[in-house]
Amino acid sequence: MNARAATEISAAATVGHFINGAEVSDTGRTLPVTNPATGAVTRQVAMASRATVEDAIAAAAAAFPEWRNTPPAKRARVMFRFKQLLEEHADEIVALLTNEHGKVLDDAMGEFQRGVEVVDYACGISELLKGEHSRNVGPNIDSWSEFQPLGVVAGITPFNFPAMVPMWMFPMAIACGNTFVLKPSEKDPSAPLYIARLFTEAGLPDGVYNVVNGDKEAVDTLLEDPRVQAVSFVGSTPIAEYIYATGTANGKRVQALGGAKNHAIVMPDADIDNAVSALMGAAYGSCGERCMAISVAVCVGDETADTVVSKLSNELQNLKVGNGTDTSNHMGPLITKAHHDNVRAYVDLGIEEGADLVVDGRTLTVDGHEDGFFLGGCLFDNVKPGMRIYNEEIFGPVLCIVRADSQEQAMQLINEHEYGNGTCIFTRDGEAARYFADNIQVGMVGINVPLPVPVAIHSFGGWKRSLFGDLFAYGPDSVRFYTRRKTITQRWPKGGVREKAQFTFPSNQ
Repeated sequence: MNARAATEISAAATVGHFINGAEVSDTGRTLPVTNPATGAVTRQVAMASRATVEDAIAAAAAAFPEWRNTPPAKRARVMFRFKQLLEEHADEIVALLTNEHGKVLDDAMGEFQRGVEVVDYACGISELLKGEHSRNVGPNIDSWSEFQPLGVVAGITPFNFPAMVPMWMFPMAIACGNTFVLKPSEKDPSAPLYIARLFTEAGLPDGVYNVVNGDKEAVDTLLEDPRVQAVSFVGSTPIAEYIYATGTANGKRVQALGGAKNHAIVMPDADIDNAVSALMGAAYGSCGERCMAISVAVCVGDETADTVVSKLSNELQNLKVGNGTDTSNHMGPLITKAHHDNVRAYVDLGIEEGADLVVDGRTLTVDGHEDGFFLGGCLFDNVKPGMRIYNEEIFGPVLCIVRADSQEQAMQLINEHEYGNGTCIFTRDGEAARYFADNIQVGMVGINVPLPVPVAIHSFGGWKRSLFGDLFAYGPDSVRFYTRRKTITQRWPKGGVREKAQFTFPSNQ
């Protein structure tokens, strides 16, 4: 597949589905897909009917028996070829991401590369699926464990990372021997479809990987169909809770990653200039549409807070906002007009709640893109717990400054918040950093690292209401999530020897 093919996908009148190795049209219902930098509708995306989703599930179910019996080494060869094709077509995929999501091309490339890291991890599946063996656990008795695939599994993914988050899921699920149905976001559907075609080109058998675009009807079909054994989800907390409750009620294994309100603590001894640079990228990169974005900076001491606010205010004057295709820009538009208006409403609300709006991005206009969904970086000071702009996930370029008297008070704020996705501390004090890492009630922690997103060999997930389920995404937890452990114990009695019945519980005494 070449750049021209990517352009054809991008320009297609309607984005359909990918089922059983072929593109499928289902245009009974469609929704518009917009370029957020211009506000123009660029194409339509088909909303899958229940019957179409059931077709995808049926294709996956039919492909499962042969795929589960394919040796892991052969599955790995497909993954190696898939990784090669992804890298060869990186520019086309990244262009699709920027066109439909709006993020700057360099940011889109970073997303893409982090997704490919998981494919790279999946290439080692032969090692990852090795079981455990014990000889002579009893007299002439051997025991071992195997990790067997579940069957048909599904993924439901958000708009903010249309390439990376699906790749958190399907490469490991498929490498483990499962077949997969993806329901990506309807807001930016082209990249997932393009990637599905590359996977087939890599030699993946038809039906092993399927993509259905849709809305709640498609989601509920996946949650209710008994052929689907497990569901992975990334999105907002209310939807994550619904996915978890509905999926588990239907007997499915579910991991549902929800929302966040990630705090950074800035200690008085921190390298303030570097902390401010880190906060700029972590709060305003990708227009704040990241579940790992820093949206609250807790400054310990008024002097620290005053310095941080002053330096952030100066930096925000130089924040370049515009079309993501211009790599000199730092930040692109928000995904849709509705989301733009929602984030702007939060800024209005913050003023009403009594916070000090130090930098107001609401008046931003981008020349030549007056109809785009742009919002400048916003900075609030003197934000208090209990304010909605503090409690709720805004998912936009809005950073709140909270003032605390001590590290303990700052940590208490974090530990009392309902979300526990990511956090970090800026300090030069090793003792303070170690105390923070040991006692903070958050799943992913950074020490002078503002976006502590684990690499592919570790696993991603939060605590509290940022995760519903027991296992994190990708990394070692993905093998546990996408397989069932089976333990086999065997013994071969001597031929021709009649043994007495044993009525006591077997032991190794």
